[in-house]
Amino acid sequence: MNSFQGKVTTAGTEQTARTAIIVAGRVFVPPGDVETFIAEARATYPVAAANPGNALISFSVEDAATGTVTVLEQWTSQEALDRHLATPEVMALFAKWSPHMRNEVRKFDALNERDPRA
Repeated sequence: MNSFQGKVTTAGTEQTARTAIIVAGRVFVPPGDVETFIAEARATYPVAAANPGNALISFSVEDAATGTVTVLEQWTSQEALDRHLATPEVMALFAKWSPHMRNEVRKFDALNERDPRA
């Protein structure tokens, strides 16, 4: 598993921490196609949900007039993300839409998860 596991000290306590894989950013599709893209992207939700390494997946229209879609995913490991990306449904989505979109989605390694109000 590619997830880093280490010790994090917070407010004098030591906790075991794991790295989550965060996929976040925007894709830009032709404005007239944004609703079709969203429907097809959201059709992959059950595929992600069947993957035990998926913690979150979300596609939302940020600005329909510009075809801007926000993407947010959380995975427990690189292997879980790789399994998702290798599914026929996700591969078909990329094959269909990659030539028609600008992809500004990035992958991040997140460590030390906590409540944002803390």
